[in-house]
Amino acid sequence: MGERYRLGERIGGGGSADVHRAWDRVAEREVAVKLFHARPTPAQQRRQAREFRILDRLRHPALVPLYDSGVRDGRVFFVMRLVDGPTLADRIAEGPLSVDETIELGARLADALAYVHRAGITHRDVKPANILLAPDGAVLGDFGIAQGHDTTRFTTIGTVVGTAAYMAPEQVRGEPVGPSADVYSLALVLLECLSGRREYPGSLTESAVARLLRPPAVPDGLPPHLADLLRRMGDRDPDARPSAREVSAVLGGVTRPLAVVKPRRRLAVAAGSAVTAAAAALAFALLNGSTAEVPATSVPAPAPVSAAPPPVTSDAPAPVAKTAPVTQAEETTAAPDNRGNGEDKGKDKDKGQQKKPHKDK
Repeated sequence: MGERYRLGERIGGGGSADVHRAWDRVAEREVAVKLFHARPTPAQQRRQAREFRILDRLRHPALVPLYDSGVRDGRVFFVMRLVDGPTLADRIAEGPLSVDETIELGARLADALAYVHRAGITHRDVKPANILLAPDGAVLGDFGIAQGHDTTRFTTIGTVVGTAAYMAPEQVRGEPVGPSADVYSLALVLLECLSGRREYPGSLTESAVARLLRPPAVPDGLPPHLADLLRRMGDRDPDARPSAREVSAVLGGVTRPLAVVKPRRRLAVAAGSAVTAAAAALAFALLNGSTAEVPATSVPAPAPVSAAPPPVTSDAPAPVAKTAPVTQAEETTAAPDNRGNGEDKGKDKDKGQQKKPHKDK
């Protein structure tokens, strides 16, 4: 890795890159180097450039920061904070978390997502394997398939990207995806923390179809405000879910719990049959790892994007590369949240009628 970084053991990775432990000779600290595979396709190059732009602008205690980037022997690499700790998936494998631990974790991650959403970004792949447990708290990583709100997807025409077990219903249906999809995924993560198991297990198809047929099951015995919050976060209607900021405020105790609402009725049999028929038409294909591409019925074609790899890093001690790998700006217009209004009930008043007495003559 040149004169600045000494590459060490491989500590993770996926279908597009490997992550190595490394030593930064200039900053004199351990770092993580995400080394992308050689000879990337044009689509992979666009994703790398997009991930660079996203990481370069985000700074939050619960997000993995980007320090540097470059190209070595034809391979793009990112230099990031080394989080020395297990993933949340590793922790859940040892057993469920307590309610207090889940609330603390959820508040921190929701605050990070609220920050990301304010920056105009949707993560799209919130799951335990992408959450690292550092000594100073959980951090969210892997923005490889993140995108700006209302921007064109860098995927094959007619597909959506995400991990099937944690997709929001709108992702499965191939509909536009926004911040509320991250809130739904976070609900599934928190439910898994409490139960120790995935809410929608099974094959890719079984897992994706299940959420179209039933909402996530909230365990009994939880504090009422937590149970209701999880139920709302897992609503199949994106507009009915609270924002990440609201989730963070409730879990962090900053605001009072949201007004309690009764769970929705289950869909009628006829409606459920229609969903089943539509969902059965979905065919899944793995995207090299645990991330799957799910065919959708109508997805806008990707707009042409000119992309170039990030600049070669220098030996200067600057902590973050200043030149983005592409020059095209990414649209990041946040979509406003829509909230339903309560309904007022009218009251009917009955009026009595008086009868005149009848007199016999």
